[in-house]
Amino acid sequence: MQGSDLPRGAAPGPSGERPEAGVLGRLLVPAGLLAAVAGAFAYVGAVDPNEPGHYPACPLLRLTGIYCPGCGGLRSAHAFAHGDLTAALGANALAVAGYVAFAALWSVWVIHAVRGRPLRLAWGPVPLWGLGALVAVFTLVRNLPFGSWLHP
Repeated sequence: MQGSDLPRGAAPGPSGERPEAGVLGRLLVPAGLLAAVAGAFAYVGAVDPNEPGHYPACPLLRLTGIYCPGCGGLRSAHAFAHGDLTAALGANALAVAGYVAFAALWSVWVIHAVRGRPLRLAWGPVPLWGLGALVAVFTLVRNLPFGSWLHP
């Protein structure tokens, strides 16, 4: 590729490719992940999990009567897809926090990709143990009598 073939002011990348092609290439994986997540939300938004027979029951709830941290996640996603944040939080508040965290992390990933910098998540043990503790406390509280407001 000749330097004269490039738009005015654009320099070829290290491999001789156009800068725009590099940005588009770096955005393929984040865009693919977003398409998969959007497709999953569209499916759950279209097929109501509140009607029996559409999705399997939670095996832990069925066998023990204990709500796992994911119980109500599909109902939460359905409500979230329909813009009903109150119902989504009522079905599974932890799932809604996960949706927001995914959106924030995905946005940071896209910004890094556009700028040509790799996204490095070097979380130490403290945040990971903190996240695990949050999920454990959520699970415990939603299964105690005073945590019935967290039931799906």
